[in-house]
Amino acid sequence: MKSLRLSSIVLLLSFAACALPASAQKAPVKIFMSPRSNVPLADIVKNLNDKCSNATIVTDSMKSDYMLEAVGWPNGYKFVLFRKGGQVVYATSTAWLSNSVKDVCKYINTHPAQ
Repeated sequence: MKSLRLSSIVLLLSFAACALPASAQKAPVKIFMSPRSNVPLADIVKNLNDKCSNATIVTDSMKSDYMLEAVGWPNGYKFVLFRKGGQVVYATSTAWLSNSVKDVCKYINTHPAQ
């Protein structure tokens, strides 16, 4: 009897989560890749999917929240994040691509786009 009651509560909570209004759900953060980037887009997308599921790459700069310049060099990666309008808001330099993406993701999630 207890397991039936617990199952009913879990089911009810899962339906309630799905019924949240669209305004209560977080919209994805849209990132446009700078034409100066030399890191393959597929590598960026793979790491974004792993580290930052709320971010997506867009091909229209006018519809983006941020622009990301991702440059690979012999000793690692340098990423610069620009807010819409061109203001530099974050930069990181790491040895591993995954760490650069993780750092940008952390910034995006702690500093919402305006």
